[in-house]
Amino acid sequence: MPSAARGFMACAMTVAWSLCARADGSSLPYGRGGMTFPEMDRIVQQYNKTGELFRIEGECRSSCTELLAIKNVCIDPDATLEFHAAIRTPEQTVDPAKNKRMASYYNSGLRSFVLTNHFMDSWTFHPIAGQEVIQKFGYRRCPGR
Repeated sequence: MPSAARGFMACAMTVAWSLCARADGSSLPYGRGGMTFPEMDRIVQQYNKTGELFRIEGECRSSCTELLAIKNVCIDPDATLEFHAAIRTPEQTVDPAKNKRMASYYNSGLRSFVLTNHFMDSWTFHPIAGQEVIQKFGYRRCPGR
């Protein structure tokens, strides 16, 4: 086989292998929130179907926190998760049914904490450090990369 053909085959094999390799999902593209329940449900369903690891990292506010419903989710200890009512603007009235739906994405310990401490009563953002989410609420710490 000529040298150019061997080089092309090696390149093609590398590309094919890299396409098959699993890469962790990340909350970074969703960190600022603002997505709807159906949009977040599609992401959760996609990752739950594949079983792929999904990392909560960086700033994860508002609807981004719904990604905690992914079965194979892990938390970067340096992440910050920010919680507020399930409303899209500060002018909106808080809807208890939407808050209940949003809180359903969290495990029972975190759900109880955010509701008991009134984190979902208003537009005000309430941050919780990733390390605290791991230690206090039992979410898994992300493995090193």
